[in-house]
Amino acid sequence: MFLIVGLGNPGPRYADTRHNVGFMAVDALAKAKQVLLNKAEHFGLTGDYREGAERIKLVLPQTFMNESGRCVRALADYYKVPSEQIVVIYDDVDLAPGQLRIRPKGGAGTHNGMRSVVGHLGTTDFPRVRIGIGESPRGWDLADYVLGHLFGDDGEAVRTAVGQAAKAAAMIVSDGVDLAMNRMNVRR
Repeated sequence: MFLIVGLGNPGPRYADTRHNVGFMAVDALAKAKQVLLNKAEHFGLTGDYREGAERIKLVLPQTFMNESGRCVRALADYYKVPSEQIVVIYDDVDLAPGQLRIRPKGGAGTHNGMRSVVGHLGTTDFPRVRIGIGESPRGWDLADYVLGHLFGDDGEAVRTAVGQAAKAAAMIVSDGVDLAMNRMNVRR
């Protein structure tokens, strides 16, 4: 089994914000695979599909960003999913808007949701798909920026990357992280 987790904040207030691109990517994958994300379990909303013999559980943590790790750990423990089979999709201010970056493992950086996931799992050894949202404008508070809505050319670039991130996560499951990195880590 694989878990594909999109990081974000629950509720309509946070929909279409920069910080919710992980949720948006999992929603896009759910739509492509015709999966309903309607099962409430272990602090998250989930839905399943199969890729050959492999079961994939799509996950939207409902704990708010800074506690996302509670949901990920609870699901990983319950379903006995090793960290290498947990794919996390999230926003990254260090990447240009619309840039996609896949890594097989790595630190949490400044992302509080990833800090929570790393802290709860006790490892950095899990694949991740980072969606660039760009740096906050000079003088802006970072929290205000990431919780701001997508708009303009940058918003369109990020929305395009969301669709690519959904494909990348599915590719990690079907073809492995190395092939996904080779195909999807393209500078835009």
